[in-house]
Amino acid sequence: MSEQKNDISVLTADREKTIVRTSIIGIIANVLLAAFKAFVGLMSHSIAVVLDAVNNLSDALSSVITIIGAKLGAKPPNKKHPLGYGRVEYISSMLVAAIVLYAGITSLVESVKKIFKPEEADYSAVSLVIISVAIVVKLILGAYVKKQGKKVNSGALIASGSDASFDAILSASVLATAVVYLIWNISLEAYLGVVIAGFIVKAGIEMMLDTLDDIIGQRSDADMTKQLKQIICEQEQVRGAYDVILFNYGPNKNYGSVHIELPDNMTVEEVDRITRRIQISVFQKTGVILTGIGVYSFNTSNDEAAQMRNAIQKAVLSHDWALQMHGFYADTQNKTLHYDVVISFDIDRKEAFETLMKDTKQLYPDFAPNIVLDADASD
Repeated sequence: MSEQKNDISVLTADREKTIVRTSIIGIIANVLLAAFKAFVGLMSHSIAVVLDAVNNLSDALSSVITIIGAKLGAKPPNKKHPLGYGRVEYISSMLVAAIVLYAGITSLVESVKKIFKPEEADYSAVSLVIISVAIVVKLILGAYVKKQGKKVNSGALIASGSDASFDAILSASVLATAVVYLIWNISLEAYLGVVIAGFIVKAGIEMMLDTLDDIIGQRSDADMTKQLKQIICEQEQVRGAYDVILFNYGPNKNYGSVHIELPDNMTVEEVDRITRRIQISVFQKTGVILTGIGVYSFNTSNDEAAQMRNAIQKAVLSHDWALQMHGFYADTQNKTLHYDVVISFDIDRKEAFETLMKDTKQLYPDFAPNIVLDADASD
């Protein structure tokens, strides 16, 4: 596994550099835009332009926090945190969301004040040009940051990129308001400020909820789970892969465990070789480190056990809430049998267990069943 760790170190270092470089570009662009917009807004008495400048400044601060989060998240594991500091990035994303939310609420309050105490706007050709340039810059910046975020799987960068693209739309609306004022002498500044603030608040809340999902822990990605199973089942003699569980310790830092079904006549040496091949193959193709591979034994030379498996599987899958049965093994000599059942979240676990025990005992009253219920966490 040492080769895996070296590869992860290289990927982590490259990822950190990309996040820092992209964030620095975002900081420079947003600070310059904020300065220009603030100047234009104050000179023209435009609350909408000023709020747009505040939004750019909050974006710059968000990029600073993103850099700090990436730096802390890339710290190597130690005795206190053996799986690293990757989840620090989720905290930085939460801080970014809080900043966006605060900026939105503050902007909303100021905009409402301007509705009741309006100030006459005074746009110049220079201010309109600056706003137009800001729109183009934000569109380019948003596309670039979002692309880099997807490339390195950084939620903070993706959010910043989306926010920048959205800022371009807001700046375009400010420009449209200025044009309306110049042509028809109708001031929509304060009302547009309320709309902009509302969208900023909405974006902040959504960012916060998304990050909370990451911190709490989400359902395993279905495509990733399917890919892992396909990779594992490519190995000769693996009859199935089940109970895939992924543990996320930060972006691109995924650990996992799985159960595989192997013939009951394999030696420990053969099992050891195949599990090591699986670990290497999975890491090389997905970046996931399998920290545990459990083994289910599959009856290969017992016709009675095969018949029992078919009968019990038919009974189990007759229930809508029973999604899958696996890991079946019957010891006909000691009169015991084992199997796992994946159940949906629609059924009470106790009720499901009692139903399966009853079905099994009706079919084979002389056997002692050992039934394990698995949650529908990944399929």
